[in-house]
Amino acid sequence: MLKSLRSDILHEAESKDLKIMMLLRNHPVPIIAMVNGLATAAGCQLVASCDIAVASDKSSFATPGVNVGLFCSTPAVALGRAVPRKVALEMLFTGEPISAQEAVRHGLISKVVPEEQLEEETMRIAKKIASLSRSVVVLGKATFYKQLPQDLRTAYYLASQAMVDNLALQDGQEGIEAFIQKRKPIWSH
Repeated sequence: MLKSLRSDILHEAESKDLKIMMLLRNHPVPIIAMVNGLATAAGCQLVASCDIAVASDKSSFATPGVNVGLFCSTPAVALGRAVPRKVALEMLFTGEPISAQEAVRHGLISKVVPEEQLEEETMRIAKKIASLSRSVVVLGKATFYKQLPQDLRTAYYLASQAMVDNLALQDGQEGIEAFIQKRKPIWSH
C-alpha cells in the first residue's frame, strides 16, 4: 500500500514538473526570470529553464538536495543544459550555492544588476522584446530550440528554412521595406 501511494505521488509530481518545464520551453514568446535572493532546487531549475534570466547582485543559486539525502535530479535536467557539465555537477554533488556573478559567468543567468535596478532592467528587456514583431520572435524562439539538439548540418538546414519562412511573414516583409525606406517598421501585432 505504502509503495503504491509513493509511486502515485511520485508520478503526479513528475507529471506536474514536466508539464511546467515544457510549458516554459514551448511557450511561443520568451520567458524572463527576475531573481532577487536565493533560488534553490526547483527555483534554480525554473531559472535555468527560462529563456532569459536577470538577477540582483544579492542573488545566489543552489541545488542543495544532496545535503538532505534527496539528489536534485529534476533540477539537474535544466541545470545541465544551462551551464557547463562540471559546474552543474559541482553544484549538484556539493549542494553549495554559487553567486550571481558566478551564475552569469557560467551562463545560468543573462545578467547581474544592482538590487535597486533589477525590476527596471528586467522590464527594459521585456519591453524591448514586446516592441518587436511577435510573429518574428515566436518563429525565432521555436527555431532556436528546434535546432539546438541537432547536428551542425541539420541545424543550419533548419535555420535556413526558418529564414525563408521569416521572409514570407507579413512582418518579415514590413521589416525589409522599413529598412529600405529608412523608417521604423510597423509590426502587425
